[in-house]
Amino acid sequence: MTIAARALPFMTSILFIKTSSLGDVVHHLPVLADLRRHLPAAHVGWVVEEAFAPLVRLHPGVDEVIPVAWRRWRHALASPTTWREIGAAVRRLRERHYDAVVDSQGLVRTAAITCLARGRRHGYDRASIREPLAALAYEDRHAVSRDQHAIARNRALTGRALGYEPVGALDYGLDIRRAPAAAAEGVAAHAPYAILLHATARAEKQWPEAHWIALGQTLAARGFESVLPWGSASEHERSARIAAAVPGARVPDKRPLDAVARLIAGASVVVGVDTGLLHVAAALGVPLVGVFVASAPELTRPLGHGPIAILGRKGGQVSLAEVEAAVDEILPH
Repeated sequence: MTIAARALPFMTSILFIKTSSLGDVVHHLPVLADLRRHLPAAHVGWVVEEAFAPLVRLHPGVDEVIPVAWRRWRHALASPTTWREIGAAVRRLRERHYDAVVDSQGLVRTAAITCLARGRRHGYDRASIREPLAALAYEDRHAVSRDQHAIARNRALTGRALGYEPVGALDYGLDIRRAPAAAAEGVAAHAPYAILLHATARAEKQWPEAHWIALGQTLAARGFESVLPWGSASEHERSARIAAAVPGARVPDKRPLDAVARLIAGASVVVGVDTGLLHVAAALGVPLVGVFVASAPELTRPLGHGPIAILGRKGGQVSLAEVEAAVDEILPH
């Protein structure tokens, strides 16, 4: 029995460091169900990028969400406002002593956040981590195979840090009812609908715009409205161009992530490239088709209890016919 295993019953406060990106945050959610089975009364905190905090707050197993804004701060490090915000975040981080601080991100940036927290620091060892230098920050370093899916790695690391064996079915635990009531505005009146996730931060992951238009037209012919969320100005322009060519398509207003999750939860099907919202759909059990053209899906593919079809491979191409056939296979008839 390890020291952590002996200490498990006495742990009353746990802090997770998993700040970004959205897919990584979703992949960490199943850890909470494991933890609550062993430590139902523990105080659980989570440090996360501010844009993703609304999603984490949908999980009833999280007691405290500590937002950070590194994506915004790094572009304004000369601003006094930035340093005031950083100071406030550090003070919030250090308010409580934690029995265990677990960094499942494995980056130098998140290791630095781990060092600021008060508590025994856990993370991957040098052979298991994404940035080996980060392992120097941890007091307890755990070996976890890199040949596992990201979700399995998160569950294994946390189990070893806290002294239990993660078992049981995959459970993301998101309670969509915790989203603000305003998040449902405009959703119920537009069913049935499909969500088309064309947007991605990496241009090489995109699927041709003409394919999205053709897919939307096929869905419209079957009675489904296409909904095209967006996150940046360029993504909004692309959504608008696709929607203009697809009968009945709509481009929703930009919304916080909990509202977007509620929108996704009501969809009949989600089709998307390798992007974080595709993993949100998987977590909510929504039927989905993933289109992978510039990344390998094996270790980070969407996992969930709903119907899932994953098409493509790194460096490959996915045809319109393949996607339409996959949609036809998983759509409710």
